[in-house]
Amino acid sequence: MLKTEPKAPVKSWRSHLFAAAGFVFVIVFVAFVLLLIIADIFYIDSKAVLTVLTSRFIRHALWMSIWTSIMTVLLSLIFAIPIGFILSRFRFRGRFLVDTVVDLPIIFPPLVAGLTLLVFFSQTGFGKWIQEDLGIEFVFQPKGIVLCQFLVSASFAIRSAKTAFDDVDRRFENVALTLGCSQWGSFGRVSLPLAANGIIAGGILTWARAFGLFGPLIIFVGSFRGRTEVLSTTVFLEQSIGNLEVALAVALLMIVVALIALTIIHLVGGTVQVKL
Repeated sequence: MLKTEPKAPVKSWRSHLFAAAGFVFVIVFVAFVLLLIIADIFYIDSKAVLTVLTSRFIRHALWMSIWTSIMTVLLSLIFAIPIGFILSRFRFRGRFLVDTVVDLPIIFPPLVAGLTLLVFFSQTGFGKWIQEDLGIEFVFQPKGIVLCQFLVSASFAIRSAKTAFDDVDRRFENVALTLGCSQWGSFGRVSLPLAANGIIAGGILTWARAFGLFGPLIIFVGSFRGRTEVLSTTVFLEQSIGNLEVALAVALLMIVVALIALTIIHLVGGTVQVKL
């Protein structure tokens, strides 16, 4: 008996027109972003590039941007994994409130985060106790950069982790439990590995948000050269004194670092889906 392979559906001119209409939006968006970057590249001169490459303050700002954003990602994932799992697997009183609080930093303006942190640590008794009695200083300190970035960006990691755990079939966890695994074993051997891609996606979003953060940092930690300056505040400082070419060169440096980091993350972490 002869087997016939199923024929591919014949696409009419309407199907091609539908696809073409969708690609128009893709082309326009990508072209717009690339044109902006190209315009910046042609605006800067060799002197601005040399300043960026040789300035010790800009090198320090680059290092601060990298290590603070990495620390923020690690700290965010430490909180995101258990919180995401709890929100995904358990129903409890106050869950709606927790969900709302988790999403709140995504909604409110970043400047509010910096102002709120400044008021908390400088005007409230508990905040002063942390800074003065415990000696853990955040205001105008490098540690404050990480705290700012964490407050503003951790919600992306938590939401992505929650979605990743939602996508894990609970039957796999139940099978692991019936085979003798403890709750910890089921989580570590089944739930966490299956949710890894989504968690990595949350880490990518968190890093991207933290690396380019600007507003809260200006309010909470300032931009002291060689101390609390990061690349985003460097762009502001250079632009504010009229060095537009240098500011654009620093902005392009941020784009290059972001492209390199995201490429490495995707290669190491594999294909991830970003869901919110």
